[in-house]
Amino acid sequence: MSMTKAAEEIVARLGLKPHPEGGFFTESFRSPIRLTLPDGRIRSASTAIYFMLPAGSFSAFHKVSSDEVWHFYEGNPLELTTITPEGMLDRVTLGRSFAEGQRPQYVASAGVWQAAVPVDGEYGYTLVGCTVAPGFDFAYFEMPERAVLEALFPQHGTVIHALTRD
Repeated sequence: MSMTKAAEEIVARLGLKPHPEGGFFTESFRSPIRLTLPDGRIRSASTAIYFMLPAGSFSAFHKVSSDEVWHFYEGNPLELTTITPEGMLDRVTLGRSFAEGQRPQYVASAGVWQAAVPVDGEYGYTLVGCTVAPGFDFAYFEMPERAVLEALFPQHGTVIHALTRD
């Protein structure tokens, strides 16, 4: 995938690395406060990342075991798609154009499938932040194959096909 010069500069300046779900990220904060969850797991109270999606890329459907707050920073707006465990699909656009219904922040609840794609625009990238509480841990990150999600949510096959990889 080719990136604009501006996107390449953000990757370099923030020290972003490829993310398994797509795009680039770096952890910018991990709370030293440790929590013991009801099931006995011990996690940081919260974590935060910078996350950039170049134009033409997407963040594949995934879920985490904590609430995740998405924060829009700059670039093109971001369309975030979620599917609840019950199969309800929702879309929200993160951005600065309040008149167009965009918002600067959105919470994806724990256990909700989520995927994101930059909206076409002049910048060639979208830069957001994600704050997870209790803190993110790859041990509790799920990104299944396309067929698994299509079997769970056949009514959303077109969206799932577009926002997953083989």
